[in-house]
Amino acid sequence: MKDTDLDALDRAILAALLEDGRQSQVELAERIPLSATAIARRIRALEEEGVIQGYQACISRQALGLGMTVIVHISLTSQNEDLLEAFEKAAASAPSVVSCHLMSGEDDYLIIVMARDLADFERIHKEQLARLPGVARLKSSFALREVTNKPLPASCLLPLRK
Repeated sequence: MKDTDLDALDRAILAALLEDGRQSQVELAERIPLSATAIARRIRALEEEGVIQGYQACISRQALGLGMTVIVHISLTSQNEDLLEAFEKAAASAPSVVSCHLMSGEDDYLIIVMARDLADFERIHKEQLARLPGVARLKSSFALREVTNKPLPASCLLPLRK
């Protein structure tokens, strides 16, 4: 589904779900001028088309003891398509990798890792990151403090202007 396929009601539903993903269709119907049944149909269609990719609770990483955020820049030995595919598959399955991005510029990938402490990151580095396929260089930076970490803002749902 393209951005232009979302009508004002779909956007209103998505904005309300971004605000509180646990709202029932009845609660949404109180805010959006549709019946609960119509909202349920639209939500199902948005899920089937991949606009809504899932639902999740936002859990404090600190509460789980994951107080260290590490940004890892990775360069690979080559840009071979098979190697890129193997690297991405392995990175996606690494339990400590929170996100992985193919990059332009000097580094090939940027990975975000959550760790309990420095000793935990050393273990992750040795057991997970250094074993990723084709790694030529790893460069790690430690976040001192998270300033902001926002979910997708509802303003992204405003129609694009031509």
